[in-house]
Amino acid sequence: MVTSVHTNTAAQIALQNLNTTNRELETSQTRISTGLKIATAKDNASIYAVAQGLRADIGSYNAVKNSLNRAQSIADVSMAAGSSVSDLLVTAREKVLAAMDPSLDTASRDAYNNDFKSILKQITSVLNNAAFDGANILNNSLPADIAFIADSNAGQTITLQREDLSLGGSIITLTTTDSIGTVSLASAVRTALDASIDNVNAALGRLGSKSKQVENHNIFVTKLMDALNTGVGNLVDADMATESAKLQSLQVKQQLGVQAISIANQAPQTILSLFRS
Repeated sequence: MVTSVHTNTAAQIALQNLNTTNRELETSQTRISTGLKIATAKDNASIYAVAQGLRADIGSYNAVKNSLNRAQSIADVSMAAGSSVSDLLVTAREKVLAAMDPSLDTASRDAYNNDFKSILKQITSVLNNAAFDGANILNNSLPADIAFIADSNAGQTITLQREDLSLGGSIITLTTTDSIGTVSLASAVRTALDASIDNVNAALGRLGSKSKQVENHNIFVTKLMDALNTGVGNLVDADMATESAKLQSLQVKQQLGVQAISIANQAPQTILSLFRS
C-alpha cells in the first residue's frame, strides 16, 4: 500500500462501511417507528402492491359490514314491532271472544268494542313507528324490497323482504271499520282475527330467518376481514423483537465505524515521522 498524504484508503473504506451502517440503522429505526417492514413501494414494490390490494379488499368489506349491520337493525326493529303486533292481536282476540257472549248488556258490549278499536289503533301506531334509518318494511311504505350488498364487489346482495302488516292487508285482514258491537259481528271478526294471527306469526318467522341469515353472513365477513388483516400483517409488519436486537447491534457498529474513521484519519500523521532528523 502506498503511503500518501493525498489518498487515505483506510479512511475511505471506513467511511463506506459507516455509511452502510447508517443506512441500515435508518431503515431499522423507520421499521420500529412505523411497525412496518414494508411501509412504501420503495421497500418492496411487489409485496407493497399485494398488501395495498388486500387493504382495498378490507375497505370494501367494511362497506359490506356497514350494509349488513343496517339490514340487521332494520330486521331487529321489524321483529320487535311484529312481536308487539302479535301480542296486540292476541289481546284483541280476548276482547272478541268476550263480545261473543250473548248475555252481555249494551254498555258492556260497547266497552269491549271500544277496547277492540283502541287495539286496532295501537297496531297502526306500532307499525308506523317500526322504522330504522328511514326504512319501514311493515307498513307498506316502501315501493320494493331492500337489497344489501353481501360481497366486496357489490355483485351479490341479501334482500330483506317487506311484510305488510298494515290493517286491511294480505296478512292482517282486519280493518279500522271492523266492529264487535254484536254477536254476529264479533263472530265474523274472530274468523278474520284468527287468520291474521297465523299470518303475522308466519311473517315473523320469515323475518327471523332472514335476520339469522344476515347475522351469519356478517359473522363470516368479520372472520374474512380478520384473515385478510392477518395476511397483510404477515406481509408488511415488522418483527419488533428482531428490529430491537438489530438496532442495538447497528448502534454498536456505528460507534465502531466512527472510531475506525478516527484511527484511519490519524494514519497520515505517521508520514511526519519519516522526515524527522
